[in-house]
Amino acid sequence: MKRSLIFVVLAAAVPGATVFAQHATSVHQRQAEVAQRGADVMPFDLAATTHIFTKTKDGGIQRVITKRRNDNAQVKLVRQHLRDIQQQFKAGDFSGPSHIHGQNMPGLSTLREARPGQISISYRDIKGGAELQYHTAETKFTAALHQWFDAQLSDHGNDATDGNRQLHHHHGQHRR
Repeated sequence: MKRSLIFVVLAAAVPGATVFAQHATSVHQRQAEVAQRGADVMPFDLAATTHIFTKTKDGGIQRVITKRRNDNAQVKLVRQHLRDIQQQFKAGDFSGPSHIHGQNMPGLSTLREARPGQISISYRDIKGGAELQYHTAETKFTAALHQWFDAQLSDHGNDATDGNRQLHHHHGQHRR
């Protein structure tokens, strides 16, 4: 009786494990493809940087910082790239993310609908890199920015992190 129960449990678990392994392989493959296409758009070394995406109630903050302290060459490239992205996005040009992540990247079609001024994008140098702050009064654009951030978190894998989780984790440590 016990052997047949174990067999039934294992038989039920194996297809789930196979699906999980296939999903993990496809995610890893997608991240590798994104990194390869990213080199066409991003002048800095993706593996030498971390993208931090923090959602806010009216948009979000996109930071790119170097992983190695005092990597001045990468910092310079990051800053120039984010300045370029700011200007492109203000002009409604989302061709960079489309090339890297695909035309159907979540949030992009809605972001393309924004008229000048509906989403403000400010640039700022930060230690080790730069950041873009996105603000909008339109809930549909806030939602699109959040979808866009989530897609980038998934696509950039270990080279990206969720700033909201960092903040939550950081604040949780101070409560003790």
